[in-house]
Amino acid sequence: MNYNRILLKLSGESLAGSQGQGIDPGRLASYASQIKEAVALGVQVGVVIGGGNIFRGVAGAAKGFDRVTGDQMGMLATVINSLALRSALEDAGQPARVLTAIGMFPIGEPYSNRRAIETLEEGAVAIMSCGTGSPYFTTDTGSALRAIEIQADAMLKGTRVDGVYTADPEKDPQAVKFDRISYDEVMARGLKVMDLTATALCRENSMPIRVFDMDTPGNLLKLLRGEPVGTEVY
Repeated sequence: MNYNRILLKLSGESLAGSQGQGIDPGRLASYASQIKEAVALGVQVGVVIGGGNIFRGVAGAAKGFDRVTGDQMGMLATVINSLALRSALEDAGQPARVLTAIGMFPIGEPYSNRRAIETLEEGAVAIMSCGTGSPYFTTDTGSALRAIEIQADAMLKGTRVDGVYTADPEKDPQAVKFDRISYDEVMARGLKVMDLTATALCRENSMPIRVFDMDTPGNLLKLLRGEPVGTEVY
């Protein structure tokens, strides 16, 4: 598949690196470098990054925050990560813009799909934060929605794992990797590719998903060049 425009979903937890929380400068620089390489290849890159390295709404709800407040705190965490990524990209010489689903001027510009597409067509990276802007939706669902809105060719989900497996490979050494798997099979097997809302949204709008290991430098470029990296969900 030729990629002209992608939505890259990055994990907040992965951004923490070996620290386990916060932002690892080395991991941040690696992500920025790989994204810059993708843009140099001629690919328009939209990014959604989670906030789990700082705060997760579901975890907050378990600790006494009401769910709406917890999710709003999680949205703010995605803005912190988005600003960090923009700064790293600009330091690397790659223009980028942060767009927020919640009014947050001057920290970021208000999100609209038209503004995001304009940003991409200018050769800048569009970093779309705050998830959907509403509670009870994950950043996976936000990523699926943004991928559809900006008319991306695919949603690429960068994780710590190199694809989709029959079970969690970090816990089950017998887990087997899929090269390709359908949305229906993902849902029938209950595989934790993304939450069900995000998977259903991609299925209904025929948005291909590619799950791959973003933490290994060079993987994103290999994927964009057509090399067999990760797992395709179709």
